Amino acid sequence: MPSVALLPTGQLGSGVLDEVRALLDAAFDGDFGDDDWRHALGGVHALVRDGDRLLAHGAVVPRRFGHAGRTLRVGYVEAVAVAPAHRRRGLGSAVMAALEEVISHDPDAGALSATDEGAALYASRGWLPWRGTTWAMTPSGRIRTAEDDDAVFVLPAAADLDVTAELTCDWREGDLW
Repeated sequence: MPSVALLPTGQLGSGVLDEVRALLDAAFDGDFGDDDWRHALGGVHALVRDGDRLLAHGAVVPRRFGHAGRTLRVGYVEAVAVAPAHRRRGLGSAVMAALEEVISHDPDAGALSATDEGAALYASRGWLPWRGTTWAMTPSGRIRTAEDDDAVFVLPAAADLDVTAELTCDWREGDLW
C-alpha cells in the first residue's frame, strides 16, 4: 500500500493543485465544480501517490457548526476521491485514516456530506449518520437544508453529539454541506 502524505494547502504548489483538481474531475466524472474545489482548499490534504502518479486525495478544512446551543469547531472532510482505475484497493480508507487522525488532534468533531457511493465507506469507519435535521446559517438567516439530511455523517471527537438533534453549518458559496 502506498503511503499517505499530509500537507497543508499552502505547501502543495500549483503543479500539485493542478494534479489534484484533475484527479477530482476524473473521479467525479466531470461533476466537481469550482465551488467544490474552493471548499477543498485551506486545510490539510491527504495525498496517495504511486511514484509520480496521484492515486487518491482527501482534505479536511476548518468549519464552525451550531449544535445544542454551542459552536463546534469541525474538521470537515472534502474532495475524497480515488482514481477510477485504482478503486477498491483500500486507498480511500487510507486517505480517511489520515484525515481522521488530523480531526482527532483539534476539532470538536468531524463531519462530511457523503455521496451514495461513499456512504458505506464512512459508516464502516465509524462515522455516524446524522439522524436529526440539518440547517445552514446564511447571510439571510438560518435556513432548513432538508435535502442534505440523509447525506451528513459525523465523527465525534471532543464534543458530545446528539445525532438526533439539529445541526447547523456555517455559510459558504455553493453546496452548503
